Amino acid sequence: MKKILSLILVLMMLIPSVAALAEMPAEGYDGSAVTVKFYHIINRDDQLEVLNNAIVEFNKLYPNITIDAENAGSYNDILNRIPAEIKGHNEPNVTFCYADHVATYNESNAVQTLDELIDHPAVGLTAEQKADFVEGYYNEGKSFGDGKMYTLPFYKSTEVMYYDKTFFEANGLTVPTTWDEVEEVCAKIKEIDPKSIPLGYDSEGNWFITMTEQYGSEYTSATEPHYLFDNDTNKAFVKKFNEWYQKGYVTTAGLYGAYTSGLFTSTDETRCYMCIGSSAGARYQRPAKAEDGSYPFEVGIATIPQVDVNNRKVISQGPSVCIFKKDNPQEVLATWLFVKYLTTDATFQANFGMASGYMPAIKSVLEIPEFQEYLEKADGGDNIAMLSMKVGMEQTDAYYTSPVFTGSATARNQVGNIMTTCLGLTENVDAEIDKAFQNAVDECEYAN
Repeated sequence: MKKILSLILVLMMLIPSVAALAEMPAEGYDGSAVTVKFYHIINRDDQLEVLNNAIVEFNKLYPNITIDAENAGSYNDILNRIPAEIKGHNEPNVTFCYADHVATYNESNAVQTLDELIDHPAVGLTAEQKADFVEGYYNEGKSFGDGKMYTLPFYKSTEVMYYDKTFFEANGLTVPTTWDEVEEVCAKIKEIDPKSIPLGYDSEGNWFITMTEQYGSEYTSATEPHYLFDNDTNKAFVKKFNEWYQKGYVTTAGLYGAYTSGLFTSTDETRCYMCIGSSAGARYQRPAKAEDGSYPFEVGIATIPQVDVNNRKVISQGPSVCIFKKDNPQEVLATWLFVKYLTTDATFQANFGMASGYMPAIKSVLEIPEFQEYLEKADGGDNIAMLSMKVGMEQTDAYYTSPVFTGSATARNQVGNIMTTCLGLTENVDAEIDKAFQNAVDECEYAN
Protein backbone atom coordinates (compact mmCIF):
# COMPACT_ATOMS: atom_id res chain seq x y z
CA MET A 1 0.00 0.00 0.00
CA LYS A 2 2.85 2.38 0.86
CA LYS A 3 4.43 1.83 -2.55
CA ILE A 4 1.09 2.50 -4.28
CA LEU A 5 0.62 5.73 -2.35
CA SER A 6 4.16 6.81 -3.25
CA LEU A 7 3.49 6.12 -6.93
CA ILE A 8 0.29 8.14 -6.83
CA LEU A 9 2.17 11.01 -5.19
CA VAL A 10 4.83 10.97 -7.91
CA LEU A 11 2.17 11.02 -10.62
CA MET A 12 0.39 13.91 -8.90
CA MET A 13 3.67 15.81 -8.82
CA LEU A 14 4.31 15.31 -12.52
CA ILE A 15 0.90 16.33 -13.86
CA PRO A 16 0.80 19.91 -12.43
CA SER A 17 4.40 20.35 -13.49
CA VAL A 18 3.44 19.81 -17.13
CA ALA A 19 0.47 22.15 -16.72
CA ALA A 20 2.71 24.86 -15.26
CA LEU A 21 5.02 24.53 -18.24
CA ALA A 22 2.12 25.02 -20.65
CA GLU A 23 0.82 28.10 -18.80
CA MET A 24 4.16 29.93 -18.53
CA PRO A 25 4.08 32.81 -21.05
CA ALA A 26 6.89 32.47 -23.58
CA GLU A 27 7.47 36.25 -23.50
CA GLY A 28 8.13 36.10 -19.75
CA TYR A 29 7.25 38.73 -17.15
CA ASP A 30 4.95 41.41 -18.62
CA GLY A 31 5.72 44.19 -16.14
CA SER A 32 2.49 43.92 -14.18
CA ALA A 33 2.38 44.91 -10.50
CA VAL A 34 3.22 41.89 -8.37
CA THR A 35 4.09 41.40 -4.69
CA VAL A 36 6.58 38.65 -3.87
CA LYS A 37 6.44 37.32 -0.31
CA PHE A 38 9.90 36.10 0.78
CA TYR A 39 10.56 34.15 3.99
CA HIS A 40 14.15 34.15 5.24
CA ILE A 41 16.03 33.62 8.51
CA ILE A 42 18.49 36.52 8.25
CA ASN A 43 18.60 38.53 11.49
CA ARG A 44 22.03 40.15 11.72
CA ASP A 45 22.05 43.83 10.82
CA ASP A 46 25.04 43.61 8.47
CA GLN A 47 23.48 40.72 6.53
CA LEU A 48 20.07 42.43 6.41
CA GLU A 49 21.74 45.52 5.02
CA VAL A 50 23.23 43.47 2.17
CA LEU A 51 19.86 41.87 1.44
CA ASN A 52 17.97 45.17 1.57
CA ASN A 53 20.51 46.82 -0.74
CA ALA A 54 20.06 43.96 -3.18
CA ILE A 55 16.28 44.46 -3.12
CA VAL A 56 16.80 48.14 -3.95
CA GLU A 57 19.00 47.22 -6.90
CA PHE A 58 16.50 44.60 -8.04
CA ASN A 59 13.70 47.17 -7.97
CA LYS A 60 15.71 49.42 -10.27
CA LEU A 61 15.40 46.63 -12.83
CA TYR A 62 11.80 45.67 -12.01
CA PRO A 63 10.03 48.62 -10.33
CA ASN A 64 6.62 46.93 -10.41
CA ILE A 65 7.74 43.92 -8.39
CA THR A 66 7.38 44.59 -4.66
CA ILE A 67 9.51 42.36 -2.44
CA ASP A 68 7.90 41.69 0.93
CA ALA A 69 10.83 40.17 2.81
CA GLU A 70 10.10 38.71 6.23
CA ASN A 71 12.33 37.16 8.86
CA ALA A 72 10.18 34.13 9.58
CA GLY A 73 12.26 32.81 12.49
CA SER A 74 14.41 29.70 12.32
CA TYR A 75 14.48 27.01 9.63
CA ASN A 76 12.26 24.86 11.84
CA ASP A 77 9.88 27.78 12.38
CA ILE A 78 9.46 28.06 8.61
CA LEU A 79 9.08 24.30 8.23
CA ASN A 80 6.38 24.22 10.92
CA ARG A 81 4.57 27.23 9.49
CA ILE A 82 4.37 26.61 5.77
CA PRO A 83 2.37 23.34 5.58
CA ALA A 84 -0.57 25.02 7.35
CA GLU A 85 -0.23 28.04 5.07
CA ILE A 86 -0.28 25.75 2.03
CA LYS A 87 -3.59 24.32 3.23
CA GLY A 88 -4.92 27.87 3.63
CA HIS A 89 -3.52 28.96 0.24
CA ASN A 90 -1.50 31.77 1.86
CA GLU A 91 2.00 30.35 1.62
CA PRO A 92 4.82 32.74 0.55
CA ASN A 93 6.10 32.97 -2.99
CA VAL A 94 9.63 31.95 -2.04
CA THR A 95 11.35 30.74 1.09
CA PHE A 96 14.66 29.68 2.52
CA CYS A 97 14.65 25.90 2.78
CA TYR A 98 16.57 22.75 3.31
CA ALA A 99 16.03 19.99 0.78
CA ASP A 100 14.23 17.86 3.38
CA HIS A 101 11.73 20.68 3.87
CA VAL A 102 10.93 20.76 0.17
CA ALA A 103 10.03 17.07 0.29
CA THR A 104 7.56 17.91 3.05
CA TYR A 105 6.01 20.80 1.11
CA ASN A 106 5.71 18.61 -1.95
CA GLU A 107 3.47 16.19 -0.11
CA SER A 108 0.88 18.86 -0.99
CA ASN A 109 2.31 19.26 -4.50
CA ALA A 110 3.01 22.90 -3.67
CA VAL A 111 6.55 23.51 -4.93
CA GLN A 112 7.13 24.96 -8.38
CA THR A 113 9.58 22.98 -10.47
CA LEU A 114 12.29 25.27 -11.82
CA ASP A 115 13.19 23.49 -15.05
CA GLU A 116 10.75 25.49 -17.18
CA LEU A 117 12.03 28.72 -15.58
CA ILE A 118 15.72 27.88 -15.85
CA ASP A 119 15.26 27.05 -19.54
CA HIS A 120 12.72 29.78 -20.28
CA PRO A 121 13.52 31.52 -23.60
CA ALA A 122 13.02 35.03 -22.20
CA VAL A 123 13.96 34.91 -18.51
CA GLY A 124 15.90 31.67 -18.07
CA LEU A 125 19.52 31.16 -17.10
CA THR A 126 22.22 31.49 -19.71
CA ALA A 127 24.68 28.66 -20.20
CA GLU A 128 27.28 30.79 -18.42
CA GLN A 129 25.01 31.33 -15.43
CA LYS A 130 24.29 27.61 -15.11
CA ALA A 131 27.98 26.80 -15.29
CA ASP A 132 28.77 29.47 -12.69
CA PHE A 133 27.02 27.60 -9.89
CA VAL A 134 29.18 25.32 -7.77
CA GLU A 135 28.15 21.96 -9.18
CA GLY A 136 27.54 20.23 -5.85
CA TYR A 137 25.30 23.07 -4.64
CA TYR A 138 23.34 23.19 -7.89
CA ASN A 139 22.82 19.44 -8.06
CA GLU A 140 21.13 19.38 -4.67
CA GLY A 141 18.11 20.98 -6.34
CA LYS A 142 17.50 17.87 -8.44
CA SER A 143 18.15 15.15 -5.87
CA PHE A 144 14.48 14.30 -5.29
CA GLY A 145 14.37 11.18 -7.42
CA ASP A 146 12.20 12.43 -10.29
CA GLY A 147 14.87 14.30 -12.28
CA LYS A 148 13.18 17.67 -11.68
CA MET A 149 14.80 20.81 -10.26
CA TYR A 150 13.13 22.22 -7.15
CA THR A 151 15.66 24.57 -5.52
CA LEU A 152 18.57 26.88 -6.22
CA PRO A 153 21.39 27.39 -3.71
CA PHE A 154 21.49 30.66 -1.78
CA TYR A 155 24.62 30.30 0.35
CA LYS A 156 26.42 27.28 1.75
CA SER A 157 28.78 25.95 4.37
CA THR A 158 30.86 22.80 4.55
CA GLU A 159 32.92 20.85 7.05
CA VAL A 160 36.59 21.59 7.58
CA MET A 161 39.18 20.39 10.04
CA TYR A 162 40.48 22.96 12.50
CA TYR A 163 43.77 22.12 14.17
CA ASP A 164 46.16 23.68 16.66
CA LYS A 165 48.85 24.78 14.23
CA THR A 166 51.16 25.93 17.01
CA PHE A 167 51.01 22.52 18.72
CA PHE A 168 51.45 20.61 15.45
CA GLU A 169 54.55 22.62 14.48
CA ALA A 170 56.08 22.45 17.96
CA ASN A 171 55.76 18.66 18.02
CA GLY A 172 56.66 17.93 14.40
CA LEU A 173 53.21 16.59 13.56
CA THR A 174 51.91 16.44 9.99
CA VAL A 175 48.31 17.42 9.34
CA PRO A 176 46.50 14.18 8.41
CA THR A 177 44.83 13.87 5.02
CA THR A 178 43.44 10.32 5.42
CA TRP A 179 41.65 8.53 8.26
CA ASP A 180 44.58 6.13 8.61
CA GLU A 181 46.82 9.14 9.17
CA VAL A 182 44.32 10.54 11.67
CA GLU A 183 44.66 7.36 13.74
CA GLU A 184 48.45 7.67 13.70
CA VAL A 185 48.38 11.35 14.68
CA CYS A 186 45.88 10.69 17.46
CA ALA A 187 48.20 8.05 18.92
CA LYS A 188 51.12 10.51 18.86
CA ILE A 189 49.06 13.26 20.47
CA LYS A 190 48.00 10.90 23.28
CA GLU A 191 51.66 10.18 23.93
CA ILE A 192 52.44 13.91 24.11
CA ASP A 193 49.32 14.85 26.09
CA PRO A 194 47.73 11.77 27.72
CA LYS A 195 44.82 13.82 29.10
CA SER A 196 43.77 15.03 25.67
CA ILE A 197 41.03 13.78 23.37
CA PRO A 198 42.89 14.46 20.10
CA LEU A 199 39.91 14.71 17.72
CA GLY A 200 36.45 16.20 18.09
CA TYR A 201 33.66 15.80 15.51
CA ASP A 202 30.63 18.04 15.86
CA SER A 203 28.03 16.21 13.75
CA GLU A 204 27.61 12.46 14.08
CA GLY A 205 25.10 12.40 11.22
CA ASN A 206 27.44 14.24 8.88
CA TRP A 207 30.29 11.93 9.85
CA PHE A 208 28.32 8.77 9.07
CA ILE A 209 26.94 10.05 5.77
CA THR A 210 30.31 11.38 4.63
CA MET A 211 31.96 8.04 5.38
CA THR A 212 29.39 6.25 3.20
CA GLU A 213 30.28 8.64 0.38
CA GLN A 214 34.00 8.18 0.88
CA TYR A 215 33.68 4.39 0.97
CA GLY A 216 31.11 4.30 -1.83
CA SER A 217 28.71 2.32 0.37
CA GLU A 218 24.95 2.69 0.40
CA TYR A 219 23.11 5.20 2.60
CA THR A 220 19.62 6.03 1.27
CA SER A 221 17.68 6.12 -2.00
CA ALA A 222 15.10 8.62 -3.22
CA THR A 223 12.98 5.66 -4.34
CA GLU A 224 11.90 2.68 -2.24
CA PRO A 225 13.47 0.96 -0.45
CA HIS A 226 14.75 4.22 1.03
CA TYR A 227 16.93 3.06 3.91
CA LEU A 228 20.00 1.19 2.72
CA PHE A 229 22.58 2.04 5.37
CA ASP A 230 22.40 -1.31 7.21
CA ASN A 231 25.38 -2.94 5.49
CA ASP A 232 28.76 -4.45 6.36
CA THR A 233 30.90 -1.56 5.10
CA ASN A 234 29.09 0.95 7.29
CA LYS A 235 29.19 -1.34 10.31
CA ALA A 236 32.94 -1.74 9.84
CA PHE A 237 33.74 1.97 10.00
CA VAL A 238 31.43 2.41 12.99
CA LYS A 239 33.31 -0.38 14.78
CA LYS A 240 36.63 1.26 13.91
CA PHE A 241 35.50 4.56 15.42
CA ASN A 242 34.25 2.65 18.47
CA GLU A 243 37.81 1.44 18.94
CA TRP A 244 39.09 5.00 18.60
CA TYR A 245 36.65 6.23 21.21
CA GLN A 246 37.68 3.50 23.64
CA LYS A 247 41.31 4.57 23.21
CA GLY A 248 40.37 8.16 23.95
CA TYR A 249 41.21 9.33 20.44
CA VAL A 250 37.88 10.94 19.54
CA THR A 251 34.65 12.38 20.87
CA THR A 252 31.57 13.91 19.28
CA ALA A 253 29.13 16.65 20.18
CA GLY A 254 26.56 14.05 21.22
CA LEU A 255 28.99 12.19 23.47
CA TYR A 256 30.68 15.29 24.84
CA GLY A 257 27.36 17.05 25.44
CA ALA A 258 28.25 20.23 23.54
CA TYR A 259 30.01 21.36 20.39
CA THR A 260 33.56 20.03 20.48
CA SER A 261 34.86 23.50 19.61
CA GLY A 262 34.65 24.01 23.38
CA LEU A 263 37.31 21.32 23.83
CA PHE A 264 39.38 22.72 20.98
CA THR A 265 39.53 26.24 22.45
CA SER A 266 39.70 25.07 26.07
CA THR A 267 42.43 26.14 28.46
CA ASP A 268 41.60 23.25 30.82
CA GLU A 269 43.67 20.11 31.10
CA THR A 270 41.44 18.10 28.76
CA ARG A 271 41.29 19.47 25.25
CA CYS A 272 41.40 18.37 21.63
CA TYR A 273 43.92 19.44 19.00
CA MET A 274 41.79 18.72 15.93
CA CYS A 275 38.13 19.55 15.50
CA ILE A 276 35.87 18.86 12.50
CA GLY A 277 33.00 21.31 12.27
CA SER A 278 31.17 23.80 10.12
CA SER A 279 33.13 26.26 8.02
CA ALA A 280 30.56 28.90 9.00
CA GLY A 281 31.39 28.42 12.69
CA ALA A 282 35.05 29.38 12.40
CA ARG A 283 34.80 32.15 14.99
CA TYR A 284 33.85 29.57 17.61
CA GLN A 285 37.01 27.57 16.83
CA ARG A 286 39.26 30.49 17.76
CA PRO A 287 40.56 30.67 21.35
CA ALA A 288 39.99 33.80 23.41
CA LYS A 289 42.76 36.35 23.39
CA ALA A 290 45.17 36.57 26.28
CA GLU A 291 45.51 39.77 28.32
CA ASP A 292 48.26 40.97 26.01
CA GLY A 293 45.95 40.71 23.00
CA SER A 294 47.60 37.61 21.53
CA TYR A 295 45.97 34.27 20.84
CA PRO A 296 47.11 31.23 22.89
CA PHE A 297 47.69 29.34 19.66
CA GLU A 298 47.30 29.78 15.92
CA VAL A 299 44.48 27.87 14.28
CA GLY A 300 45.13 26.02 11.05
CA ILE A 301 42.33 24.84 8.76
CA ALA A 302 42.46 21.89 6.36
CA THR A 303 39.99 19.81 4.38
CA ILE A 304 38.54 16.87 6.28
CA PRO A 305 40.35 13.50 6.16
CA GLN A 306 39.52 11.10 3.35
CA VAL A 307 39.45 7.39 2.67
CA ASP A 308 41.04 8.11 -0.72
CA VAL A 309 42.60 11.53 -1.37
CA ASN A 310 42.11 10.96 -5.09
CA ASN A 311 38.35 10.64 -4.62
CA ARG A 312 37.53 13.31 -2.07
CA LYS A 313 34.03 13.60 -0.61
CA VAL A 314 32.98 16.46 1.66
CA ILE A 315 29.51 17.46 2.76
CA SER A 316 27.95 20.81 1.90
CA GLN A 317 25.08 22.36 3.83
CA GLY A 318 23.15 25.58 4.10
CA PRO A 319 19.97 27.06 2.69
CA SER A 320 18.57 26.97 -0.78
CA VAL A 321 15.42 28.73 -1.98
CA CYS A 322 12.26 27.19 -3.42
CA ILE A 323 9.33 28.82 -5.21
CA PHE A 324 5.71 27.92 -4.55
CA LYS A 325 3.11 27.41 -7.26
CA LYS A 326 0.60 30.22 -7.81
CA ASP A 327 -2.45 30.54 -10.04
CA ASN A 328 -1.05 33.72 -11.62
CA PRO A 329 1.90 32.84 -13.89
CA GLN A 330 3.13 36.44 -13.71
CA GLU A 331 3.50 36.03 -9.96
CA VAL A 332 5.64 32.94 -10.51
CA LEU A 333 7.74 34.69 -13.14
CA ALA A 334 8.28 37.73 -10.92
CA THR A 335 9.36 35.46 -8.07
CA TRP A 336 11.72 33.64 -10.40
CA LEU A 337 13.32 36.91 -11.48
CA PHE A 338 14.01 37.76 -7.84
CA VAL A 339 15.45 34.31 -7.13
CA LYS A 340 17.53 34.50 -10.27
CA TYR A 341 18.92 37.89 -9.23
CA LEU A 342 19.91 36.79 -5.72
CA THR A 343 21.53 33.55 -6.83
CA THR A 344 23.37 34.74 -9.95
CA ASP A 345 24.42 38.31 -9.12
CA ALA A 346 28.11 38.07 -8.19
CA THR A 347 28.17 41.37 -6.30
CA PHE A 348 25.32 40.35 -4.00
CA GLN A 349 26.73 36.86 -3.51
CA ALA A 350 30.16 38.28 -2.67
CA ASN A 351 28.80 40.92 -0.29
CA PHE A 352 26.60 38.44 1.53
CA GLY A 353 29.46 35.97 1.82
CA MET A 354 31.72 38.60 3.37
CA ALA A 355 29.01 39.67 5.81
CA SER A 356 27.97 36.16 6.86
CA GLY A 357 31.02 33.94 6.56
CA TYR A 358 29.03 31.53 4.39
CA MET A 359 30.32 30.49 0.99
CA PRO A 360 28.72 32.04 -2.11
CA ALA A 361 26.81 29.72 -4.43
CA ILE A 362 28.61 30.87 -7.57
CA LYS A 363 32.24 30.88 -8.68
CA SER A 364 32.31 34.31 -10.33
CA VAL A 365 32.54 35.99 -6.91
CA LEU A 366 36.27 35.38 -7.25
CA GLU A 367 36.28 38.05 -9.95
CA ILE A 368 35.02 40.72 -7.51
CA PRO A 369 38.07 42.74 -6.33
CA GLU A 370 36.66 43.31 -2.84
CA PHE A 371 36.08 39.58 -2.41
CA GLN A 372 39.60 38.79 -3.58
CA GLU A 373 40.97 41.24 -1.00
CA TYR A 374 38.76 39.64 1.65
CA LEU A 375 40.24 36.19 1.04
CA GLU A 376 43.79 37.53 0.89
CA LYS A 377 43.47 38.64 4.53
CA ALA A 378 42.77 35.08 5.67
CA ASP A 379 44.65 33.84 8.73
CA GLY A 380 44.08 31.68 11.81
CA GLY A 381 43.52 34.63 14.12
CA ASP A 382 41.39 37.72 13.61
CA ASN A 383 40.54 36.66 10.05
CA ILE A 384 39.74 33.02 10.73
CA ALA A 385 36.33 33.24 9.02
CA MET A 386 38.09 34.25 5.82
CA LEU A 387 40.50 31.32 6.11
CA SER A 388 37.63 28.90 6.67
CA MET A 389 35.78 30.20 3.61
CA LYS A 390 38.96 30.02 1.53
CA VAL A 391 39.53 26.36 2.42
CA GLY A 392 35.87 25.58 1.78
CA MET A 393 35.96 27.16 -1.66
CA GLU A 394 39.09 25.18 -2.52
CA GLN A 395 37.28 21.86 -2.06
CA THR A 396 34.16 22.50 -4.13
CA ASP A 397 35.03 19.60 -6.44
CA ALA A 398 34.51 17.23 -3.49
CA TYR A 399 30.94 18.17 -2.58
CA TYR A 400 28.26 15.51 -2.85
CA THR A 401 24.47 15.41 -2.52
CA SER A 402 22.30 12.89 -0.71
CA PRO A 403 18.90 11.65 -1.94
CA VAL A 404 15.93 13.69 -0.73
CA PHE A 405 12.53 12.24 0.12
CA THR A 406 9.95 12.36 2.89
CA GLY A 407 11.91 10.68 5.65
CA SER A 408 15.43 11.65 4.60
CA ALA A 409 15.71 13.95 7.63
CA THR A 410 14.78 11.02 9.85
CA ALA A 411 17.51 8.92 8.26
CA ARG A 412 20.08 11.61 9.00
CA ASN A 413 19.02 11.71 12.64
CA GLN A 414 19.02 7.94 12.99
CA VAL A 415 22.51 7.38 11.54
CA GLY A 416 23.73 10.10 13.88
CA ASN A 417 22.18 8.11 16.73
CA ILE A 418 24.04 5.02 15.52
CA MET A 419 27.34 6.84 15.96
CA THR A 420 26.44 8.20 19.40
CA THR A 421 25.22 4.82 20.61
CA CYS A 422 27.88 2.59 19.13
CA LEU A 423 31.03 4.55 19.89
CA GLY A 424 30.41 4.04 23.61
CA LEU A 425 29.88 0.26 23.42
CA THR A 426 32.24 -1.87 25.51
CA GLU A 427 30.58 -5.31 25.49
CA ASN A 428 29.17 -7.52 22.72
CA VAL A 429 30.20 -4.78 20.32
CA ASP A 430 29.45 -6.56 17.04
CA ALA A 431 26.04 -7.75 18.18
CA GLU A 432 25.13 -4.37 19.62
CA ILE A 433 26.21 -2.59 16.43
CA ASP A 434 23.98 -4.98 14.43
CA LYS A 435 21.10 -4.18 16.76
CA ALA A 436 21.69 -0.42 16.54
CA PHE A 437 21.60 -0.49 12.74
CA GLN A 438 18.41 -2.54 12.67
CA ASN A 439 16.76 -0.29 15.24
CA ALA A 440 17.68 2.76 13.17
CA VAL A 441 16.08 1.29 10.03
CA ASP A 442 12.99 0.33 12.03
CA GLU A 443 12.70 3.86 13.44
CA CYS A 444 12.94 5.31 9.93
CA GLU A 445 10.26 2.98 8.60
CA TYR A 446 8.00 3.61 11.59
CA ALA A 447 8.31 7.38 11.42
CA ASN A 448 7.46 7.53 7.72
